[in-house]
Amino acid sequence: MQIIESDFQAWMGDIQARTEAALARLLPPAHMAPPRLHQAMRFATLEGGKRVRPLLAFAAGEVAAAPPERLEIAACAVELIHAYSLVHDDMPCMDNDVLRRGKPTVHVEYDQATALLVGDALQSLAFQLLADQRLADDARVQLDMVKTLAVAAGSRGMAGGQQIDLESTGKALTLPELEVMHIHKTGALIRGAVTLGAACGQVDPGQKNSLDKYGKAIGLAFQVVDDVLDYDASTSTLGKTAGKDSRQGKPTYVSTLGLARARELAGELRSEALAALEPLGGRATRLGQLADFIVLRKF
Repeated sequence: MQIIESDFQAWMGDIQARTEAALARLLPPAHMAPPRLHQAMRFATLEGGKRVRPLLAFAAGEVAAAPPERLEIAACAVELIHAYSLVHDDMPCMDNDVLRRGKPTVHVEYDQATALLVGDALQSLAFQLLADQRLADDARVQLDMVKTLAVAAGSRGMAGGQQIDLESTGKALTLPELEVMHIHKTGALIRGAVTLGAACGQVDPGQKNSLDKYGKAIGLAFQVVDDVLDYDASTSTLGKTAGKDSRQGKPTYVSTLGLARARELAGELRSEALAALEPLGGRATRLGQLADFIVLRKF
């Protein structure tokens, strides 16, 4: 597969635009009271990012023949969790960064207290979306979707991974320790995006297992590539501060394995993800193309 295929690029652009429009519609209007908070929520969420998690949700939804209007809501819920995590991660008490998606971070553009509330409000809105509209034929499945996102975002997922990351600064981690951290910090929400997209339609246990294996592999691959790009890409290319992790003494796949081996590992995880899709046939084409995009990207 080649990620430069015009068909894939057109599909990706369509999903990104659809997600942007849906987020703009679902976020509180900027003028609604309290306007400063709502303006900051929109600043944090709109006009930026690759929308990888929504893309994965829509692609998994193709496997499950899920209605696009359901996928739109699930995709936005995952993206809101991701956006909230970036706002909090950039704050002085965490990574203390000033640039995100090519513009000032929320605490710089507004203030720290507002940034804290933005993250809180975006997280709450994500779960409101999952409860507001019918996303599955069976109410029990929709309840499981809420649980899936909660686990992916919580102490056994993203938040827990961030805690491990904070405690690991200045330490040398083994590869298994690094994988544990990133299975939680980065991989859990990516894996959750795939699960939520599939839950909007119909999948049998075998398909669900294949999708979960794919999500786990591509979630780790995403982080490996992020570590490589942090090492050898520029700030202008990334839209965020390059080289930050190494300067802060954070363990990465590059610091643990070296640049060449980290790149090899990304390729191995890509192969693992693609192998997991083989039983799914043509309906998993977009997921395969996304695996290529995630691993071969330059930003």
